[in-house]
Amino acid sequence: MNLINFTDKGLCCPQGDFYIDPWKPVDKAIITHAHSDHAYAGHKYYLCHHHTKPLLQLRLGDNNYESVEWGETITMNGVKVSLHPAGHIIGSSQIRVEYKGEVWVISGDYKTEDDGLSGKFEPIKCNTFITESTFGLPIYKWKPQQEIFENIINWISRNKENGKTSVLLAYSLGKAQRVLQHIKDTTQDIYVHGAIWNAHEALLNVGWNLPVVKRITPDTPKEALKGTVVIAPPSADSSPWMKKFHPYSVGVCSGWMQVRGNARRRNVDAGFALSDHADWEGLLQSIKATQAERVFVTHGFQSAFSRYLNEEGIAIAAEVKTEYGSEDEEAPKQEVDETKDEL
Repeated sequence: MNLINFTDKGLCCPQGDFYIDPWKPVDKAIITHAHSDHAYAGHKYYLCHHHTKPLLQLRLGDNNYESVEWGETITMNGVKVSLHPAGHIIGSSQIRVEYKGEVWVISGDYKTEDDGLSGKFEPIKCNTFITESTFGLPIYKWKPQQEIFENIINWISRNKENGKTSVLLAYSLGKAQRVLQHIKDTTQDIYVHGAIWNAHEALLNVGWNLPVVKRITPDTPKEALKGTVVIAPPSADSSPWMKKFHPYSVGVCSGWMQVRGNARRRNVDAGFALSDHADWEGLLQSIKATQAERVFVTHGFQSAFSRYLNEEGIAIAAEVKTEYGSEDEEAPKQEVDETKDEL
């Protein structure tokens, strides 16, 4: 019997009587992080990391939450459960599950470069590892984040010289906070969309030391925005909300910008391949570090990544169908298809 079963509700541990990131209502849910494709409403009990709890409260409202520190062990019906840093966003965790000497690790979403906010990814030795594969193709190789942020800062400077507002599109939970930390000294005022403001306030209220930002409202004068920096979620792109920023330049912060032509197809001015997921090498190195005998591959380039693992003898790999991957950095189908063609 598997320690974790793959069901129509999510990843289930029958012995412990709990689920991990279930997408249908259950009695006991352990949540890796607060993105909505992993954290659903309707569960009777939620277990998460301390940093994830206020974000779940923001998104799901009041519920029966219990939070723990990384490395702290909770026992559920004889099954030992602990959370460990995943490095994806603030509070994101891998879930280590142990029963009678058998260890499984469910990674959720993860990245291997320490961003200074999300916790440094911690490889955990296990018998079975469940990994994402969002960027599980060899063309996805990230530049060091410091180099990417230098490019963003230079872009902002050029826009300012040309009298343009710099609009950076970055996911409201995770990416936006990461970007803010690195561009805070580029301008006196940084303005944000309401969705980013809400996450920002939730984190400030529990003690996070984040840069000062201003919320854009209908009353924000257009003159005040000229030459400044605006951070907005991707959904704001090409919406009437953007009209207030003219003249402006749009830059997208996303791993999909690694593929040549994606910025042009999205009709934006600049693309920065900044991702909160592991790249190809990061995925492979992480899997090797676990020394896992089996690997299950969830959302992303499942078929290609599983096949590569099998061919390389890294592990006996198999695909798992889940509801993950509908938020954060999901590529439009056209981008996915054309990315495959680049190989």
